[in-house]
Amino acid sequence: MTADRPVPLRVDAETAIILREAYHKIQSLYRGDHYGLYDYVRAVAGKIARVDTFYVGFLHGANRVRYPYGYDSGQYIDPDTHTFGPNGQTAWLLKHRQTYRLAYDNGAVLRSGVPIGDTTRASADAVTVPIFRSGDGGADRLFGMLSMHSYQPNSYDDNAVRAFEWLAGLVARVLTREGEDLEALRRLPAGDEGPNLLTSDRVMEYLGHQIASLRAIAIEAMDEPEAAGAAIQGHLGRLVRATEQIQSELVEMMLDTDEGPERRYASLTRAQQGVAVLLVDDLDNDQLAAELGISLNTVKTHLSAILKKYGMVNRAQVADDIRKYLAR
Repeated sequence: MTADRPVPLRVDAETAIILREAYHKIQSLYRGDHYGLYDYVRAVAGKIARVDTFYVGFLHGANRVRYPYGYDSGQYIDPDTHTFGPNGQTAWLLKHRQTYRLAYDNGAVLRSGVPIGDTTRASADAVTVPIFRSGDGGADRLFGMLSMHSYQPNSYDDNAVRAFEWLAGLVARVLTREGEDLEALRRLPAGDEGPNLLTSDRVMEYLGHQIASLRAIAIEAMDEPEAAGAAIQGHLGRLVRATEQIQSELVEMMLDTDEGPERRYASLTRAQQGVAVLLVDDLDNDQLAAELGISLNTVKTHLSAILKKYGMVNRAQVADDIRKYLAR
């Protein structure tokens, strides 16, 4: 019995050629180079349809999105982190788990969120594709997005949207494979620190290496003859691109930070959170009851539930974990 053949992607012949080339280049050139990957995907999207604004975002923690890469009208957008609310694009993607198109609501969802790029201009068309990763129990987990915007209306037909979705799937597979490889490496005996754990030593080592590379480019520029304007411009261009890459990679490094404190705090009810936050001040049970205006028995009930959810044996451990959450 032969396996069912995959359903062909419904794109035109020209788009199919562009995507096939993209697949081979991404597989061979951009493994581990996320800045280069996103930059190339932006270029590929621009071959298929007009793309004035392009950005990549990843969910982090309970209510944040980190944007390691973005371009607007040919200009690099500094990476940033935003807290998302209940009505913007991220909330829409989490609820509907499908591609968002400006035509669905004439851009109402976009206007409800944090603007990206040139805030003086409104997107006339937009497509934001969710990026999924396999989660526990086989359920796909939304962990990011690719977003394409145009200042001209009706820029994105069904052909373009299907192509963008295919590209987002390819990005997801590349990132997922890297994560699986890191997890396999982490299982090897390596002391207390896993290879994907973000530490101050790792950050400093990274910054030291990158600053050295920037200095080397600057020295090359200084060594050029005074009249070699074109050569100096080339060196400056390399500096600009290198700084963009460093900015993007630093934001992505933040995705490796421990989300445990935030996840554990979010698992508590609102009443339990009220108790947990006061543990930071080392209040005893009587003081907690007086501060919150609840009975001593209610305090004990909340504390028991908190310890069970945190999987910890005493309130001091919970207090330390809450301090990490509050310091995020």
